[in-house]
Amino acid sequence: QVQLVESGGGLVQAGGSLRLSCAASGRTFSRHAMGWFRQAPGKEREFVAALIWSGASTYYADSVKGRFTISRDNAKNTLYLQMHSLKPEDTAVYYCAATYSVGYYYIDQYDYWGQGTQVTVSS
Repeated sequence: QVQLVESGGGLVQAGGSLRLSCAASGRTFSRHAMGWFRQAPGKEREFVAALIWSGASTYYADSVKGRFTISRDNAKNTLYLQMHSLKPEDTAVYYCAATYSVGYYYIDQYDYWGQGTQVTVSS
């Protein structure tokens, strides 16, 4: 089993920044990738960013490319999402997830999920 705990969400004005953290524990070795997804009210959960654990390749949704950065701290077993130039449309619950199989983009490719952290961007 893997436990994922997100933190760092909050209320921020448009143009501001936040850094989300996702602390992982349990059977974290041999994971293929970790990612961030988000779900706004009334919308489906969508891919935001992913990091392939071996090699550290990163992938981003077009809507966040150039504004968000996904990274990790191996020593702390923690995944981060640094968010800059936030927009009201970034408002959502942000989830981190871990996958032990090939792929990183689709929700059903992920095996474990955190409980989510709310990000609200005011205009």
